[in-house]
Amino acid sequence: MYAIVEIAGQQFKVEEGKKIFVHRLETEKDTILEFDRVLLVEDNDKILVGEPTIENFIVEGKVLDHVRGDKVIVFKKKKKKGYRVKNGHRQNFSEVEIIGIGEKGTIVRKESVKKEKAKKAPEPEVAEVAETRTREKKPAAKAAVKKEAAPKAKKTAEKKPAAKKVSKKKE
Repeated sequence: MYAIVEIAGQQFKVEEGKKIFVHRLETEKDTILEFDRVLLVEDNDKILVGEPTIENFIVEGKVLDHVRGDKVIVFKKKKKKGYRVKNGHRQNFSEVEIIGIGEKGTIVRKESVKKEKAKKAPEPEVAEVAETRTREKKPAAKAAVKKEAAPKAKKTAEKKPAAKKVSKKKE
């Protein structure tokens, strides 16, 4: 199921669970919004087209974050005149996750389904994990490696010094 919805003057194709970036919305994070300008809905090869919008149909979304887009460089130049202007711009966006699509009052949010599944799943015990990690450590093996490396260093230090050359001076 997907829908074409108008958000902040632009049209977006949205599906449940999909994340989209729209022009900055004047809301706080974790706010649930209802978009009522639904232009088209497709559900199991059945297409509803609005004239211009579909009555009593909404798309619900949750504002996840407010971010800034990539920097766009605007460079203007006129040849042979010495006119050059360079400007940069970063657009403000809001990241919105689509929660549900449907008629008013009949939308089942995905968040409530996720919470029910989380309650049913058993939680692993943290104490057992900590005990298995401590058993795996073997500090005695490291000490044995250090003892073996020490005699090798002595053998290299016991080398005989090279014979000194004696030069004869002319008098």
